[in-house]
Parts: sequence; C-alpha cells; structure tokens
Amino acid sequence: MKRILTMMAACLAMAAGAAAQNPIFLNKAYNSDPQARVWTIDGKPVLFVYGSRDENPSYYCSGKYDVFSTEDMIHWKGGESFSSRDIPYNDEVLYAPDCIEKDGKYYLFYSQPGPNPEGTAVADSPYGPFKDGKPVEHANQIDPSVFIDDDGQAWMFWGQFSAKCAKLNPDMRSIDPSTIKDGIITEAEHHFHEGIQAFKHNGTYYLTFADISRRGMPTCIGYATSDCVTGPYKYRGVIIDNFGCDPAVWNNHGSVVCFKDQWYVFYHRSSWGSNTMRKSCVEPIEILPDGTIPEVEMTSTGAGMPLDPYLALGSDPVAGRACYLMGHVRIDSSNRLAEIRDNDSAAWRDFDFKEGPRKMIISVCPQAGGTIDVFSEYMYGGTVASFKIPEGDGKTFITLEAKVNGNLSGIKPIRMRFHGDDDKNLFTINSFRFE
Repeated sequence: MKRILTMMAACLAMAAGAAAQNPIFLNKAYNSDPQARVWTIDGKPVLFVYGSRDENPSYYCSGKYDVFSTEDMIHWKGGESFSSRDIPYNDEVLYAPDCIEKDGKYYLFYSQPGPNPEGTAVADSPYGPFKDGKPVEHANQIDPSVFIDDDGQAWMFWGQFSAKCAKLNPDMRSIDPSTIKDGIITEAEHHFHEGIQAFKHNGTYYLTFADISRRGMPTCIGYATSDCVTGPYKYRGVIIDNFGCDPAVWNNHGSVVCFKDQWYVFYHRSSWGSNTMRKSCVEPIEILPDGTIPEVEMTSTGAGMPLDPYLALGSDPVAGRACYLMGHVRIDSSNRLAEIRDNDSAAWRDFDFKEGPRKMIISVCPQAGGTIDVFSEYMYGGTVASFKIPEGDGKTFITLEAKVNGNLSGIKPIRMRFHGDDDKNLFTINSFRFE
C-alpha cells in the first residue's frame, strides 16, 4: 500500500488515465541496459535514459544506441543517438553505454567487443548525435559508468567479474592510468557480474550492478556501498530481480536515479523466449535513512498509475505488459502472449477496479485450445473468471466473454493459469478487458 501511495503522489499532477509504464517504450525500440540521467534543460529537470538496442534474438545489442527523455515519467520522446558507423576504428555492436555532462558538452561512453573495447563520443545536445568516437586507452573491458564527485573530479568505472575505476582526465575522454584500481567489487565478494553504475547519496557512494547472487545468473540488480569512491565496498543486497519476465531470461542491467524527489530503479526484461529482445522498465524505490534500498518487485505499471481494466480491446496491448510469466509462455514481437502450454501462467500488477466488473472479455487466437482460469491474487484462490478456448487454426482471433465471480474492486493484480494438452501450443492472447 505504501508503494501504491508513493506512485499516486508522484503522478498527482498528471492527467487522469495516464498510460502505464512497463515496458517504458512498449511499441518502440528494444531498449536495454538503461542508464538514467537527470539534467536541467530550459530550466526544467528532464530525465534521460541511454541504452543499447536489441535487434535480433540470436545476439545481444546492435550497432545503434537510443536515448529517450521525459519530464513527467509518462510521456517520452527520443530515438537513435549514436551508431557504430561513427567509430572509425571498430564497427562491432555497441554494448551498454553511459553519458555525462560537463561544461555544456555531453560525453557518451560506449563499449564494444574486440580491441579498444571502450570509447567516447561527444555532442552539444543530450540527444546527440554523438560524433568523433575515440578509444579510452587502458580501459580494456566493457560497460562503462561515469561519476563526477562533489569536488568536481570525474571517475570512470568498468569491467566484468572484477570492477575497475580510474580518474578521468580534464578532457573527459581519457583516464589517468596511474589511478587505475582493480577489484573495487568482485564476483566472489559482491556477486558482481557486469553492468556497473556509480552514484552518491548523503555522503555514501553506491555501486549498482548485474548481480549473480540468485541462481548463478545475473538476473538481479544488486548494490554495494562505501564511504570512499575507491572502496572498500560492502555488498548490501538486491534491488530488483527480473527472473520470471521470460522463460529464457539470463541477465539484467540498469541504474538508480532520483527525479523530482522520487528514487527509481531502471532495469530491463527479456522477451520472445530469448536472452535478448530486452525492454527497459522502471520501478519506484526508497533509500532508507540507514542507506539501504529495500527490494522491489516487477510491476506492469512502473512509474505510472495502475492499469485501467476497462479499456476497449486493442486500445492498449495489455498482454505485453505481463510482469511475470511462468512456464513456456512468452511475450512475442506483437506484444501478445504466445506459445502458451499446459500449466503456464501470467500475471499483471496492478489494475484499478474502481467499480466491480460484471464480465471479462478476452481476445485469443486458438490452436490446440484449452482453458484459462483468472485470479485476482498472486496466490491461487477464488477464480474470478474462466474461459473455455476451442481448437482453432492458429491464425484467427476470436473474442470470448465470461462472468466475473464475486466483488472485484480496488487495486488488484490479475493472474491467469492455462491448461490443455501437454506439449502443444494452446492459444495466443492478444488483449483483454472488463465490463
């Protein structure tokens, strides 16, 4: 309830019925590795998200970066900011970026496979286009993060398994190799895999990173703290875990930022039943007086208001906003729930049932057919509605209705459980709504 009140307070000045926010760019690029920055533009605070772009389920990233911005956490604009075409010495794909502003210039830090894996480009605008790509010598791994301390000294962090840091020179495009320090955080002590980010709050230095503490895969965003920029850092725990967003999810990467007095964690989720085709998401978080960050769960709403369960079918691709998928089911390229099999389930969090609905309407494309049981809690309890899905050709969508059982009101999650013949694709879900 506290989290819901925080979200509602943050959105109070926004228009009623504002769109939900996870994934943030649902119908735009597959923006992953989101690095959030806040700068003042024309006298207003603006939040920017820099990220890599997935274009193929067979490999991570692509040769393009995107940047998107918002003034209210609801409405976003932006697009391509940089391309490997602008790097004269390396045309490989671009891994996770960061960007920093100093003296009116914006410095994009990029990473790639191969020799000279880290580099910088520069622009006069936070949107780019960033040009003049040059390598950062002596930085020989991926995933750069840049941080400017209170004294004006800029630091660069990077690495896999063992994080490094060094002072940036005044040109903001090279490091002082004599200041390189390895082992700032490590896999053995801090569960560090890659994807580091540095920031400071109330005199404490924070590092966030892809964390392997659960299941041996970096599905978590973890964090560590120190009273010195170069450490030693103490591991503090997990901020968010994206396990359950897709049957093939393997990694996570994100950042923490404060925007208009609210802290947020940005992260990504996989789709298409692949390690990749990732989409950026966001959740409000708290930093407690003792400096700790309580773990939050994935939602369908992110920084927006709860989902509207009464939207007309097709006006919002609600199926693609599922925040937990268990089994074989995945979100496909059309933001539908696809390849559903027996005993799979999907969940959305949360809907605002201002008035108790009488019925539920669902758009499905039958294949082998089966049943859908709908619940209003994460744990299976009383069934809200049930659907019998006939066999079909796997091409034609049909609309079905079912009576809603009981008094469904207030802010609730929706969970579906699917049943049918083993090892057969049962149906595809396009959208649903309540009346």
